[in-house]
Amino acid sequence: MSVEDPRTAQPDSWRTTFPCTRAEAEAIDAGEVPLDAVLMTTEEVEDDRERWRLDAYTDAEPDAATLAALRALVPSAGDIAPEIVALTPEDWVALSQQGLEPIREGRFVVHTSAHPVEPPAGGRAFLIDAGRAFGTGHHATTSGCLAMLDRMADRQFAKVIDIGTGTGLLAFAAAELWPQAEIVATDIDPHAVDVTRENGACNGIKPIELIVADGALSDAITAHAPYDLLIANILAGPLVSMAPEVAAIANASATIVLAGLLETQREQVVAAFQACGCTLEEVDRRGDWTILRLTAGATRYVPTTPPNPKGRDGWALDL
Repeated sequence: MSVEDPRTAQPDSWRTTFPCTRAEAEAIDAGEVPLDAVLMTTEEVEDDRERWRLDAYTDAEPDAATLAALRALVPSAGDIAPEIVALTPEDWVALSQQGLEPIREGRFVVHTSAHPVEPPAGGRAFLIDAGRAFGTGHHATTSGCLAMLDRMADRQFAKVIDIGTGTGLLAFAAAELWPQAEIVATDIDPHAVDVTRENGACNGIKPIELIVADGALSDAITAHAPYDLLIANILAGPLVSMAPEVAAIANASATIVLAGLLETQREQVVAAFQACGCTLEEVDRRGDWTILRLTAGATRYVPTTPPNPKGRDGWALDL
């Protein structure tokens, strides 16, 4: 076990790292983990199912119980000793920007403070620093959604909702493409909504309605329904569970963009939305990940199943 102590400041938090496989990483990302830690999984070697990494961030140095709980998540690590690193606030700044080169998708460029760029002619650059929320544009699902939205630039949408907004990037892209539209961005995590608000101010984005909500049927969300464009870049499990919710707040023939699913999960996600009257229109596969564009039914969908009482707002999410 290696422990690196910073020399310039007291530790602000701790990072514990174990090797893992992609299957273990996907199970962690899709499941509920009873740990007071922020978990992040990363592909170490492209297209190598066995070379992934689990990073766990904790406020205190991990004790034996925490290490045992983390090790249980990644059985493939065996008896390999974890790497434990004490982090200072200065370390976080460096870590959050490390290796994040600008991403270009259509007219959009997404960059961090460490890699400033000028926008392309007729395009738009977004400054999105990595940090407390998912969605910097560097993941295939987010960049794929950017490309999908860019291809729809000649369409007209009056009301747009970004469900699971993360950093707010996709909502910002929608605001750029359809400046006259009413934009709503939601997330289950209040921190993500705070990050979206900060990023919006930093990028000079027009006012966006920001909502903290579990699911898509909270009163604050339905008050703006129906929506003409619905974006949900989350995980396959929640997409399947939320299909009736999303369809219920979609306008007749609305456009629905879905991401956060693996290609192996495409069939079950498409089936869930087809059961709600939606039609698959486009598939953008990026490595193992897939972005879908669907069209809602010609008449507004009315759920026949009542809200699940386990959910705070509508059907319970399978998070």
